[in-house]
Amino acid sequence: MVPLAKDTLTKADVQEKLEDIFSHYRGERQELIPILQETQAKFRYLPAAAMREISKFLQIPESSVYGVSTFYAQFKLTPLGRKLIRVCRGTACHVRGSAKVLAEIEKQLGIKAGETTGDMEYTLETVACIGACALAPTMTIDSETYGKMSTKKVAEVLGDRSKAG
Repeated sequence: MVPLAKDTLTKADVQEKLEDIFSHYRGERQELIPILQETQAKFRYLPAAAMREISKFLQIPESSVYGVSTFYAQFKLTPLGRKLIRVCRGTACHVRGSAKVLAEIEKQLGIKAGETTGDMEYTLETVACIGACALAPTMTIDSETYGKMSTKKVAEVLGDRSKAG
C-alpha cells in the first residue's frame, strides 16, 4: 500500500482550491483523471483530504479515487520538492552512464530516487526516457534539460540551480 502524506493543509484551504477546480466540471465519473491532474498541479501532490472531497464531488467511493491515483505513476501522494529532478534511464542514457549520474545526485542530495530532501527543495525521480537521446545521459530539473551529464557536471548543475532557486 502506498502511504498517504499527513495533511498539513486546513480543510478550508483544500475546499477553496477544489471549488475552483470543480467549477470547470459537471461531477461525472469520467472527469476523475483531469480533476486529479488539476488537483496535483495546485497542491504539487494529492492530499488525502482533497481525494476525499473529489470522491464526494464525483459521488464515487474514496477507494476508486485512491485506486486511480496509485495506478498512474504521474500522481504523487506525498508532496514534491520545489524542484523536480528526473534522471533518464533509457537505453542511450544507460549505456552512456546515467547510473553513475544518478548515484552522484543521490550522494549530493542525500536522498534516493523517489525521495524528497528534508528541506522540500528537491524531489528525485527516474524516468524511462526523456526523449533527448542525442544528449545522453540526460536529466531535467523542472522543465530544463541537461545533456551529456557526468558526475562532475552534476555538482555544477545542482550548484547553479540552488543559487538560482
